Amino acid sequence: MAEKNLTDEEKKLIDKLKKAGFQKNVAKTLVFVAGRDETKSREIENETMLRQPEVSIAMQELREKGWVTKRDIKKEGKGRPVHAYRLDKTMDEIVKEIEDNQNERIDNIKENTQEIKDLVKSLF
Repeated sequence: MAEKNLTDEEKKLIDKLKKAGFQKNVAKTLVFVAGRDETKSREIENETMLRQPEVSIAMQELREKGWVTKRDIKKEGKGRPVHAYRLDKTMDEIVKEIEDNQNERIDNIKENTQEIKDLVKSLF
């Protein structure tokens, strides 16, 4: 799926977020929302070329992290309400959380590796 109107830097950021463990849809959605004061679900779908369920799942994950808030916009007549989203934290705060999480993963890997070495020494 191609992205509309994403800069090379935004595409690079999406790739780096994927390397940090984010699913592509979550990374694309975060980058898109970060570039706006507030955006509607339909705008996210149109600009990121994601389907409605993909946007909903990505937004749910971002809301669970406390990074995005949702606002329901009442429509006239019947039909589903329109959802508007905005960042609830700055990108600097989000990057700090990502960094902390990555450092924790590194520490866990190092600890596990050391335990493997210790077990190998004691067994063989």
